[in-house]
Amino acid sequence: MAKTAKHIIIGSTEAYSGKSATIIGLAAQAQAAGLSIAYGKPIGPLASDATDSDVTFIQETLALQPQQVHPTLVSLSADAVQRRVLGEDTQDYQAGLDQYQQCDSDLVLIEGPATLREGTLFDLSVAQIAQVLDAEVLLVFRYKPSTLIDDILAAQGQLGDRLCGVVINNLPEDQTDHVDEVIRPFLEAKGIPLYGVLPYNELLLSVSVKELVHQLDAEVLCRGDRLNLMVGTLKIGAMNVNSALKYFRKAHHMAVVTGGDRTDLQLAALETSTHCLILTGHIAPTPEVLQRADDLEVPILAVDLDTLTTVEIIERAFGQVRLHEAVKVQCIRELVAEGFDLPRLLEHLGVSVAAAV
Repeated sequence: MAKTAKHIIIGSTEAYSGKSATIIGLAAQAQAAGLSIAYGKPIGPLASDATDSDVTFIQETLALQPQQVHPTLVSLSADAVQRRVLGEDTQDYQAGLDQYQQCDSDLVLIEGPATLREGTLFDLSVAQIAQVLDAEVLLVFRYKPSTLIDDILAAQGQLGDRLCGVVINNLPEDQTDHVDEVIRPFLEAKGIPLYGVLPYNELLLSVSVKELVHQLDAEVLCRGDRLNLMVGTLKIGAMNVNSALKYFRKAHHMAVVTGGDRTDLQLAALETSTHCLILTGHIAPTPEVLQRADDLEVPILAVDLDTLTTVEIIERAFGQVRLHEAVKVQCIRELVAEGFDLPRLLEHLGVSVAAAV
């Protein structure tokens, strides 16, 4: 007899809130408890290849079989939106959700769009997907003390009984007591279970040197074997060397952007916690710098961009961090295992762990 799968949508009210991380951690816990998992992402981002990359990554990370991964139904490219608005695309995308119903897993984790509004044009907003699949919604919120409560209450107003609970992500350590003593009781009194609290973690907000190479279209001048190093902060080298040393020593796991002609700053950066040197100005580093970087196993990148543009691209990369590194996946598993109350969620969903084992 086929199982009756429980569908739950992992959603958010803004992009980069931590949906994918929550899904990976939650799924890993559920699998460890003996539950079979299926996954799907009905709405993809701007480019279908990005969707394929993200979905493939989660499939591989969770060791899901092809039949446990449901298809992305539409990607939100400008062309797709225009065709829909002009009436050239009349496809019934909700019909595609039938494939999400055909499942022999205990739990189907559905990655929702970036916001509660996104996908409405294609009848695939979080609320619309939930209605079709009779699914509940778990929302992930980045901790923002001034707007968190308003955002959660507004989401409850939109989703009603479909909202089964929330996760607070990226919580600073000094706010833990406030969440436990003030926010949690308030939400629970409003009928909004707080299933998980995930702390701020510098590693999860970092970017690999490999990703920076990709984003900057950079040339790797040195230690191409060390592109797996993680960069947590960005520093710009544009001062005298004495000031630079004090500046660099305050940070850890840096990417330092400086001119190719600033040999003094490059050597200073290499004596601190630098994981990547990024050189601008079309000037090659000296043999001394290359040798020192090679000895210290620090990659050097050269970019065909000015400093301002380089910094903007790197800052954007920090704002859109991805999870495609094994070290991040392990970190996520540990954070969710410690900070997420899976038994309570499963009890609410009516999923029996004992029956799955």
